[in-house]
Amino acid sequence: MYDISEQDLAILIPRFYDRVRADAELGPIFAGAIDDWPQHLAKLVDFWSSVMLGSGRYKGQPVPAHLRHADVLTPAMFDRWLSLWHDVTAQTLPVAEAHALQTKAARIAQSLLLAIQYRPTGNAPGPTDRRSA
Repeated sequence: MYDISEQDLAILIPRFYDRVRADAELGPIFAGAIDDWPQHLAKLVDFWSSVMLGSGRYKGQPVPAHLRHADVLTPAMFDRWLSLWHDVTAQTLPVAEAHALQTKAARIAQSLLLAIQYRPTGNAPGPTDRRSA
């Protein structure tokens, strides 16, 4: 079993997104998508708290949020995100906790990627089709 705390998440999430923002591939995507980093980081801590600790604090909709960027997101970008996530979780947390977060992130990334790639026949989005959250 693992033992992840709110404090672990409050340290991990900003540390991870510092790496994402500095990444040559992912940084520009996030720079164009996020206007208020403190608010976004708080939302992501709430997300991971809900996912890993069952806190229920996250009230957003990650699929529509990611669909807004479907025209630029690629499977390679998800792989890069997961690689950075693996590195930062491994550097920040004990092995069992890092592994639990890595496993959950891989499942979430797979779900988001499938949602982004899924397009019913005749319903493919164009460059200006941005679904709202």
